[in-house]
Amino acid sequence: MIGFRIFGLVVLAVSVHAKWIVPGARWRDTDGGLVNAHAGGVTLDQATGRFFWFGEYKVEGQEEGGGISVYSSDDLATWKNEGIALAPIEGHPFIAPEHIIQRPKVVYSKNTNKYHMWWHADNSTYGWLLQGFAQSENIAGPYKFIDATAPLGNWSQDFGLFTDYKDGQAYGLYSNGDRKEGRDVYLTSYNDDITGLDKVIHRFDKYDLEAPTIIQTETSYFALMSHKTGYRPNNVVAFRANSLKGPWSQPFIVSPLNTRTFNSQSGFSLRIKGTKKTSYLYLGDSWDSNSLWESRYIWLPLEIDEEKKSLRVVWHDVYDLDVKTGEVKPIKGQAYYGKDATVNGDAFKQEANFGSHGVILTGITGNDSTVTFSNIKGAGKPQWVSFYYQNTDDMGFGDQPGGSPDRFGGKWQLRRISSVTVNGNKENVETLYQRDTHKGIILSAPLLLNLTKGFNNTITVGGLWNGWETKGADLDRLVVYPPEE
Repeated sequence: MIGFRIFGLVVLAVSVHAKWIVPGARWRDTDGGLVNAHAGGVTLDQATGRFFWFGEYKVEGQEEGGGISVYSSDDLATWKNEGIALAPIEGHPFIAPEHIIQRPKVVYSKNTNKYHMWWHADNSTYGWLLQGFAQSENIAGPYKFIDATAPLGNWSQDFGLFTDYKDGQAYGLYSNGDRKEGRDVYLTSYNDDITGLDKVIHRFDKYDLEAPTIIQTETSYFALMSHKTGYRPNNVVAFRANSLKGPWSQPFIVSPLNTRTFNSQSGFSLRIKGTKKTSYLYLGDSWDSNSLWESRYIWLPLEIDEEKKSLRVVWHDVYDLDVKTGEVKPIKGQAYYGKDATVNGDAFKQEANFGSHGVILTGITGNDSTVTFSNIKGAGKPQWVSFYYQNTDDMGFGDQPGGSPDRFGGKWQLRRISSVTVNGNKENVETLYQRDTHKGIILSAPLLLNLTKGFNNTITVGGLWNGWETKGADLDRLVVYPPEE
């Protein structure tokens, strides 16, 4: 998808001509910079046909303070940096750098002929629980702050916005905090100007969920929400109804159990009405609590079965989404298995009945304990490589670094870090982040690597320091994808 830094160089050509979506990769804009738009939403500008992605601009070294960024795209794969849509203002009562400006959503108001931005507005201790409102005559901004209010006198934390494509009515979605008296998620309609909420349509009572979003089909509404586990991912759930007023179904999990929604949190969803097919996208965030500014994005297709009244998030390492036809095409790659790899030092092949061929590679602890995959076919161009791995950090004790968060006092590292070397070139080492999975759960992490043309490439994986230990995750296999044409 987005261009990547290979061996110290930014590959701008890949960024400019990107067309594939690669969940969990470092996504780069057309200037080569990291796409910095977290927990946001995407608005299709009817006037231009372009998509505009608004998100939290995370500043390195701090959680808040950056304001709201905006990017534009024709295809949801190649993103142009349009700058800061809502900038923080020193000394401002609601959008100063020390304040929380989270989960922005933008909608066009026909009555005001302006674009309206809404977000979760708060102080640093989450004591306000308000909704912020700003306006602009241009979709990319800059936006002018209007107000921050309590919706119908209620608390508001994680915020979402949904527009019904059949009648154009806009709705706010918001959890009303973690207090004992709260723990609900509200679905509330906006007034005709979309300048304020006017009526509660439904309340998801005492499920204690957050990060709400709604996807609409021809016959159903699906509300997706995350459990409250901070930056630790969890199993996102969905509710289904024929009407926004309900009755709504019992919540059900939308991804394979214990994958924690492929290490992501819900945030937004998109309906792509194409000439051949209507597709639906789950837009999630893969938070990195150690460096929030570099948290990744997990955008995946949604598979909906109206007869079974079901929805599930479908994983693809790499896929092509044609926004004109609405078609999603998974890209096929070549797998290289751990059973055929060479182990060095303390690394070894261990029995694993959940692994490919009953084997997984473990003990990958540094430069002297590595595993090497050989005879890899390359194209002489940058290619995506998915590293299928298991990270069982949750096996630790709560009072130790990296210990299980399921124990009292536990800490959560959220990642292992590995070094990746192509063809033995130790002066050019790539860094691979491998989020926690679970015991026996294998997920994948992507890197864009420059493989030479032919069948003689090698990929060597070692361990790197992750803040408390020099150890990479266990490896099952690699999948090498063709270069983008």
